[in-house]
Amino acid sequence: MADKQADVSAVEQIKQASRGLRGSLAPELAAGTSHFEDEAAQLLKFHGVYQQDDRDARRQRSDAGLEPDYAFMVRCKIPGGVLTARQYLVLDELAGRYGNGTLRVTTRQDNQFHGVVKGDLKATIRELNDALVTTLGACGDVQRNVMCCPAPLPGGLRDQVFQMARRISEHLLPRTRAYHEIWLNGEPVASGAPTPEPDPIYGERYLPRKFKTAIAFPDDNCTDVYSNDLGFLAIPDGDRIAGFNVLVGGGLGMTHGKKVTYPRLADPLGFAAPEDVIQVAEAVLTVQRDYGDRRDRRHARLKYLLDDRGLDWFRAQVEQRLGRALPAPAPVGVSDVHDHLGWQDQGEGRSFYGLFVENGRILDTEDVRLRTAVRRIVRLFGAGVHFTPQQNVLLTGIPDGRRSALETVLAHHGVRSMGAISTVRRWSMACPALPTCGLALAESERVLPGVIDELEGELERLGLADLRLTVRMTGCPNGCARPYTADLAFVGRSADKYTIFVGGSVLGTRLATAYADLVPRRQLVARVRPLLERYRAERLPDEGLGDFCCRVGIDELRDNAVTEAAP
Repeated sequence: MADKQADVSAVEQIKQASRGLRGSLAPELAAGTSHFEDEAAQLLKFHGVYQQDDRDARRQRSDAGLEPDYAFMVRCKIPGGVLTARQYLVLDELAGRYGNGTLRVTTRQDNQFHGVVKGDLKATIRELNDALVTTLGACGDVQRNVMCCPAPLPGGLRDQVFQMARRISEHLLPRTRAYHEIWLNGEPVASGAPTPEPDPIYGERYLPRKFKTAIAFPDDNCTDVYSNDLGFLAIPDGDRIAGFNVLVGGGLGMTHGKKVTYPRLADPLGFAAPEDVIQVAEAVLTVQRDYGDRRDRRHARLKYLLDDRGLDWFRAQVEQRLGRALPAPAPVGVSDVHDHLGWQDQGEGRSFYGLFVENGRILDTEDVRLRTAVRRIVRLFGAGVHFTPQQNVLLTGIPDGRRSALETVLAHHGVRSMGAISTVRRWSMACPALPTCGLALAESERVLPGVIDELEGELERLGLADLRLTVRMTGCPNGCARPYTADLAFVGRSADKYTIFVGGSVLGTRLATAYADLVPRRQLVARVRPLLERYRAERLPDEGLGDFCCRVGIDELRDNAVTEAAP
């Protein structure tokens, strides 16, 4: 047994000994301390909670002999990003009562509360569950939030896909009762007792790493489906979904300087009829459960298993679990992507409004009271709230005759109209990074708006202001804002320095390549200026920046930029 334990990572040992994700969470939660010990903090993630501290204050507190300023991020699990008006109002209230006064829309259509102190964790999670919003499985080595297009367009196709996303999410939730025992006052299990409920899908060890699933449409890959461990590309047939192309092996996390880690796009595995999707999803997940690397967490995602064993081997394993062969995928690819901003018809005399939320942070400032505006709209109109994969908000179910009334509310609170937001800004995204994320090497959310300001000036000067250009920034190489599928991305490399990536695709079907390394933040736009100038001079009709970079070649573009910069 000791040899077996030594052959897996420390996190694997924590999971297996946790008695169904219980560990010491309950007694540590009851203790009058500001934080959890390391092993319990690992298990917290499965319950949707990350232990963090204020990194802006870390050095000062350390010098003063004080412990870190601990606080917690609580992440909801919201399939497809869809909330009722009541659910959103509960989230808004909790953000003010227990969080730091903001809601944070993630790139996986979740909401995150930041700044929750330990003593408020239980109340936060209980009140979320009272509103039928869970945090279970929002983090940890399990199926994360299942994404799908959040736009309630007429015709019913989006609703069919949303219902599928909900079914996948519910089927792949962990079955442990620990969540209810710890957070919802369930009957506790005695210390030392065996796990009372074997999880039929996850077992005692759960997955080797996180597992992400998304559903997309060929004419709207707003979920970046190829960047997921498991993807379903819907094949419409009139007013119904005929089936799905099954995609496996996507993932964007990597580690600087370690070539054995890398971003990867998913491969087509086969075709699944709607009634087979749940079984296919479980089969794919359990192959990863049984064969994924449990020794090295940097090598534990499904993408590495695909590259180590091969797609044919993986398909055979899935088919063995299904008891039948998978049909070949349909000859369909991605042709477009939408951000769903502005007014759009919802059918039956109603509309939805896509509201731009810069980097997903819903907050009030002195000049723009965005959080108050959204809350007022939800109360006045009974609007549903759908979070998008681009970190924006769709306000749904608005009577067509009340469009101008909604716009008046936004204007009254200082919220810009869609016409006042540049194209490059509306297609930009950043992860939270500093000061809350423990993995961040550099800034992201706090500095990208300033970088976009500079880019707006350059694009205007070059006559490219209307260019649909995806720009993404992350504070580390883990890829939470999906930088590696963007036209242009800035990935944190060290304090105030970034690696610039170029050559991805607006469609999310091609990976970007490193263009320049260790670039100081203040020089980011200057370093891409020669690239933008050459793009303007040599682009083909309707050719995007990423497409141009791919056609010309990154090495050629890099060498040309170095030559131009030389004295």
